[in-house]
Amino acid sequence: MSTDRYVSPLSERYASREMQYIFSQDMKFKTWRKLWIALAETEKELGLSQNGKPVITDEQIEELKSHADDINYEVAKAREKEVRHDVMSHVYAYGQQCPKAAGIIHLGATSCYVGDNTDIIIMTEGLKLLRKKLANVMAALADFAEEYKALPTLAFTHFQPAQPTTVGKRASLWLQEFYLDWEDLNYVLDGMKLLGSKGTTGTQASFLELFDGDQEKVDRIDSMIARKMGFQECFPVSGQTYSRKTDTRVANVLAGIASSAHKMSNDLRLLQHLKEVEEPFEKGQIGSSAMAYKRNPMRSERIASLSRYVMIDALNPAITAATQWFERTLDDSANKRLSIPEAFLAVDGILDLCLNVADGLVVYPKVIEKRLRSELPFMATENIMMDAVKLGGNRQELHERIRELSMEAGRNVKAEGRENNLLELIAADPAFNMTIEELQETMDPAKYVGRSKEQVEAFLADVIRPLLEENKELLGVKAEINV
Repeated sequence: MSTDRYVSPLSERYASREMQYIFSQDMKFKTWRKLWIALAETEKELGLSQNGKPVITDEQIEELKSHADDINYEVAKAREKEVRHDVMSHVYAYGQQCPKAAGIIHLGATSCYVGDNTDIIIMTEGLKLLRKKLANVMAALADFAEEYKALPTLAFTHFQPAQPTTVGKRASLWLQEFYLDWEDLNYVLDGMKLLGSKGTTGTQASFLELFDGDQEKVDRIDSMIARKMGFQECFPVSGQTYSRKTDTRVANVLAGIASSAHKMSNDLRLLQHLKEVEEPFEKGQIGSSAMAYKRNPMRSERIASLSRYVMIDALNPAITAATQWFERTLDDSANKRLSIPEAFLAVDGILDLCLNVADGLVVYPKVIEKRLRSELPFMATENIMMDAVKLGGNRQELHERIRELSMEAGRNVKAEGRENNLLELIAADPAFNMTIEELQETMDPAKYVGRSKEQVEAFLADVIRPLLEENKELLGVKAEINV
């Protein structure tokens, strides 16, 4: 650990080693070399020749392959100090290790051939890792929703008491947000395309020159490279770079996941304040340096904090895409180096936290029941009124009495700190013709949760469980939280 210079907290505290590797220098430059090998193989397979003699030989390609992973970083670094160009520095360094192939490395290509194709490959791998983690978050929430699908709890609109729901139904709302992110992520992932090899302004003029104007051979270059790199296709047209709209689409998916996580974490923080549901709390965890009794929702707070960063960061690719001039400007480069990796690393950390929290949520049914019962008389007034009408009462008159008695009971609770005595007030009112025992029979919370349980069961059975079964190879991940 370096202590004398800035180190990103995303790598030190939040992101997994797996995601850090995807955006590492090793991943980047090894991919560059794989792309150079794919280009050389493609050119050889298409019969690139000079005066009837092959320009690229099997021996040269084998030499390139033998040094695909042992990157001589010091040579590249020293060269870059001289030429101020990262791609040409690595072309030089690779050539030092492969003297027979040095002359054919990067043949016909521009810097974006390795730079942009690598960016697409890295983002694709990042999306695949996030997809796996998202599936596991969804699985954990599905199990939680299943377990508590029938446990009544007070619902809130405007954070004011409203008609009851169940703990599992509320969790299904969080789960559905992540399911929408799952759909978006898969859509973008399925649409990822390589830039291919299109030259300095996207016209492939250099390759037409190499292949003596053979349109058919040049037309095959991109598809051959794509297959070698594990992709279905390349962008059909481009400038020097792939469209920066791609980065925008990716960043929007990441921001969507962050938004869903933020929503869940906010709800959990409020529930922990109410002492109804808590995030995991380690045996030796300290909540406050001054207040030893505190159990702060630090994981949920961290989810919210990182999520806000990602949502704002999504503006960077959007603005970059909007301000690219014609076929290429370089004002995207420094921004991309920051905004894209950090968004991935942050969402990686967010999903690890979400999985850790969802796996270990603690529910307090007695507290939930106590709060629900304190408000239930208000929720039951419509049923009480209908029962009183059946006993001969006037609906309009009873509605007015219910309103007046509810206001009185509310004042008792808020102004005097008393228990909710609405049922006693109704029992004492002859207009209702009901005893306190009869009124108490209406106080079963399960009567007021509607189809919460059935909705959870249907959502899990029809949507989530089939999805998880179809992607069961992704499941089984356990989140590791560093701090």
